[in-house]
Amino acid sequence: MTLLRKKTDHELIHQFRDGDLYALEALIVRHKDKLYTSILFLVKDKYLAEDIFQDVLIKIIDTIRGGRYTEEGKFLPWAMRIAHNLCVDHFRKVKRTPAIKTSDDRDIFEVIQFSEEGADVKMMKRQSHDRVRKMLDMLPEDQREVIILRHYADLSFKEIAALTNCSINTALGRMRYGLINLRKMMTEKKIAL
Repeated sequence: MTLLRKKTDHELIHQFRDGDLYALEALIVRHKDKLYTSILFLVKDKYLAEDIFQDVLIKIIDTIRGGRYTEEGKFLPWAMRIAHNLCVDHFRKVKRTPAIKTSDDRDIFEVIQFSEEGADVKMMKRQSHDRVRKMLDMLPEDQREVIILRHYADLSFKEIAALTNCSINTALGRMRYGLINLRKMMTEKKIAL
């Protein structure tokens, strides 16, 4: 496994095509944090993010095994595009599904409390993450999406532009205005991370 970690994504994909399942494992371990975190910030639900992450892995495996993966770009931007598309598909499906409301017209999932974190997560870290998520949720969708793809998925602006179907300058502008808006929120609400 140690030797596999030193190989490039391209080499790991070819080894997986040749039947080496450990090559796939090394590839997934290398990129799982960026993929999962990006999905989580887009869907804002831990369990849904886990489901979508698994769907992304299945799609990646099927595409590579089927010989449909082309080596045009980097593996991570391609995997991020799959994740992004599956998130968009989820939201399209949700829009068509009626929400279950309580008697006071609140969504049932806002009322039900689920335990979200294990005991091993430090409270201060969780509170900081929660503050950042809440502030990100307050941003316009296009600004939030660019910030998530840049900071959590570590994509370049060229890759973000291709993924969101906009120009690089538009992606840069959305990032700039998103960061300005986050700074304003932090100043107005006197939030320190």
